Amino acid sequence: LGKYKLIKKDGNAKRGRLETVHGIIETPVFMNVGTVGAIKGAVSTDDLHEIGTQVQLSNTYHLHVRTGDELIKSLGGLHRFMVWDRPILTDSGGFQVFSLSDLRKIKEEGVTFNSHIDGHKIFMGPEESMQIQSNLGSTIAMAFDECPNALAEREYVEKSVARTERWLMRCKTEMSRLNSLEDTINKEIKN
Repeated sequence: LGKYKLIKKDGNAKRGRLETVHGIIETPVFMNVGTVGAIKGAVSTDDLHEIGTQVQLSNTYHLHVRTGDELIKSLGGLHRFMVWDRPILTDSGGFQVFSLSDLRKIKEEGVTFNSHIDGHKIFMGPEESMQIQSNLGSTIAMAFDECPNALAEREYVEKSVARTERWLMRCKTEMSRLNSLEDTINKEIKN
């Protein structure tokens, strides 16, 4: 489990330090985005180290539908796949799922949607999101959330927030279960 230390506060602004098994993240921080495990523009790991990159963000949904999270797990996890020795944050996949508004159906269990690549049907809920992120072996796994349209009515947004809170509890339960398994990558940091 990462340890956070508040270094300085000025009004609402905060500066802190998050210790993870893959290194320290000084906050606030800019995260480079390696959507499918690589930064666009032929930026190498050496380049990222040279410019002081502390943490990379990778996309759970895209890694699941393209490369495949199970393949990445079989190769030793996302750190080996990316040749990256510092922290990796994986998003929940929620934003991408909800951006496919014409291709999805939301239920309490999760979301059924069609892949934007080949149209095949996919189901993702809190447990599936945690399983994918566990397979990737990310340093920081985000909880599966519903991302309502910015123009949604207040009543819908309130229901969405409540659903996301319920999903958070399911994510925590599933991550605890996954951490108890022997073959979980980086299990010491995913509580």
